[in-house]
Amino acid sequence: MRPKLFYDGGCPLCRKEINHYIKIDRKQRVEWVDITREQALLEAQGLSFSETMRLIHAVDTNGERQIGVPAFLVVWDQLPGYRWLARAVRATRTTRPLNWLYYKFANWRYERRCKEGCALPRD
Repeated sequence: MRPKLFYDGGCPLCRKEINHYIKIDRKQRVEWVDITREQALLEAQGLSFSETMRLIHAVDTNGERQIGVPAFLVVWDQLPGYRWLARAVRATRTTRPLNWLYYKFANWRYERRCKEGCALPRD
């Protein structure tokens, strides 16, 4: 099972980072899910649009949901040039403090992105 990463494709900052990862994922080890375009995949995983807008989510190779820095670790484990980063975060036991920082950033991003609400885009 390939891991899945659920990201906000409508956010320029998120899109830039994820596009970088997609570019180096030449072996297509990760399924990249833009939540602004693929609501059915969100629902299939039991995720809501609003919760995935607030925090990045992944489903790992065991089918377990990961949120925040652990979601990034799921992706980094699959990408050349980033595996070392995932190992370093785990080895230094910095997942928890990094996750705290990520939550601060994610809340700031969500507030800016969703000032007037973040409804699912309509086609």
